[in-house]
Amino acid sequence: MTVLVAYNVSPHGEAAVRTALEEAASRDLPLHVLVLDPQPPGAPAPAELDALLAAAGAAPVVFSRDEQTEPADAILDAAEETGATLVVVGSRKRSSQGTFLMGTTTQRVLLDSPVPVLVVKDTYGA
Repeated sequence: MTVLVAYNVSPHGEAAVRTALEEAASRDLPLHVLVLDPQPPGAPAPAELDALLAAAGAAPVVFSRDEQTEPADAILDAAEETGATLVVVGSRKRSSQGTFLMGTTTQRVLLDSPVPVLVVKDTYGA
């Protein structure tokens, strides 16, 4: 049982991590961070993520998706692999036409996740 957060280097990615840290602490569960920005194998976590985690005094498990895996698939796979009881994702504003034509990672995760999904908007930078 864990809290899984999908992170990318962006304001909504940082908001998702902040919220996931709070949720993991309140549920007394470990935090797993899935870095969505493709990283070379064995690369350290992005500096922005390290700073967020250090400020919170957290030491979660951090892993990255590979370039061939779509972000939504990576999130859903990671939720299953980690035994997540909650998935936290950040969301950015997108026009209804853009959502209709391209779909969204958030929408796929919401529809296909076997566990609850918490969608976070960036309110920290606004």
